Amino acid sequence: MKIYPVILSGGAGTRLWPLSRAVLPKQLLPLVTDRTMLQETALRVGDWPELMAPLVVCGNDHRFMVAEQMREIGVTPLGILLEPAGRNTAPAVAAAANYLMAIDPDAVMLVLPADHVIKDKQAFASAVARAANTVRDGALATFGIVPTAPETGYGYIRRGAAIGAEDCYQVERFVEKPDGATAEGFVADGGYYWNSGMFLFRAQTYLNELAQFKPDIAAAAEAAVRLGYRDLDFCRLDEAAFAGSPSDSIDYAVMERTSHAVVVPADIGWSDVGSWSALWEVQQGDADGNVQRGDVYLDGVSNSLVRAESRIVAVVGVSDLVVVETPDAVLVAHKSQVQRVKQIVDHLKFKDRTEHLHHTKVYRPWGYYEGIDAGERFQVKRICVKPGEKLSLQMHHHRAEHWVVVSGTARVTCGETVSLLAENESTYIPIGMNHRLENPGKVPLHIIEVQSGSYLGEDDIVRFEDIYQRA
Repeated sequence: MKIYPVILSGGAGTRLWPLSRAVLPKQLLPLVTDRTMLQETALRVGDWPELMAPLVVCGNDHRFMVAEQMREIGVTPLGILLEPAGRNTAPAVAAAANYLMAIDPDAVMLVLPADHVIKDKQAFASAVARAANTVRDGALATFGIVPTAPETGYGYIRRGAAIGAEDCYQVERFVEKPDGATAEGFVADGGYYWNSGMFLFRAQTYLNELAQFKPDIAAAAEAAVRLGYRDLDFCRLDEAAFAGSPSDSIDYAVMERTSHAVVVPADIGWSDVGSWSALWEVQQGDADGNVQRGDVYLDGVSNSLVRAESRIVAVVGVSDLVVVETPDAVLVAHKSQVQRVKQIVDHLKFKDRTEHLHHTKVYRPWGYYEGIDAGERFQVKRICVKPGEKLSLQMHHHRAEHWVVVSGTARVTCGETVSLLAENESTYIPIGMNHRLENPGKVPLHIIEVQSGSYLGEDDIVRFEDIYQRA
């Protein structure tokens, strides 16, 4: 039996603002270790001989970061499927199932969100092996996390009759997130598990069940793959077909309706890291129960999470707090109130602000740029271009640009002129002039860009040529 990990790398992770943003969500961040959560997920299944290379499903905006993060850890994915729009997990997994069926009609899918923590990999491998035995008989298996507390932030699964002698059970019912008293009853009962959102099933079995219960989703996903096309190293799902699919989760679309659902108990040190308090819980604290990262000073602090991204953060005489600093935003919250962080993101959206969308450092396939200063009719950025990479050939209607090379060598196209600039040399790009920045060297190129003009938004870019095939 060939098992194909399918890593779902969609979602915005709004409850981990201000670190998680729309352009750089939590699965692409190093939250628990020095590797990102996506990288940890890929490595978790990378050394099992029975598992094939992973198939990653992600949004179009994250495609280059996903590819780069896979390259950094030496993982060559089976493919990277690009969702043109977010439609929840049922259509995403259906697209992956159709993609796999074209490669291996007998493919078995291990569906894994990219942003989960699993501390006990051996116990997880054992749970997958038990689930695989049920999948051979046509089951759709989900992994039920053995609860350690009466959590109200998770859905639950009620187990039914035992299947064989391998600690697998029929699913009696799925339960929505309960209140505190109900959750305590579930834990005391012993027959309820947290719903992990991880699954194992044959691709064909899933597609058959989906076609029975949600034929519109099944048809849309099939068309999206059939009409999809290659774009560099990515597989783009057909935009119109996929966008036409209803939005629904695997649970609602299939698992709560099928008679073949099986739950496999898994005591694996699992967390979906759905809040700052959850991140505090999954990390090893110091003698006072504090989890800290970055340039942090603590005095008389206990049971708190303090994270500094760009400057020193000093915290004195408090307990049970979450303090997260980024260059453009700071969060201070009691650990018991961190679920309200999503309200902050909603407020930023309502006020038409940008702090929920991206950081001051914005990653691009060629490198990154970082905002340093901005004011009336001017903006200053630091730009880093990776060796051998180049920005698009472009022009701006409303701004001029001054470039100063800090380190490395720049090849600059300005109109019909192409020149090389070394450290401490500069150039000027007038409004309306076609231009391009390249790094022909073997070390990163760092420049300071000073923009001036009547409008400095990132949408004032007209691209004429782009090696990354962006619009």
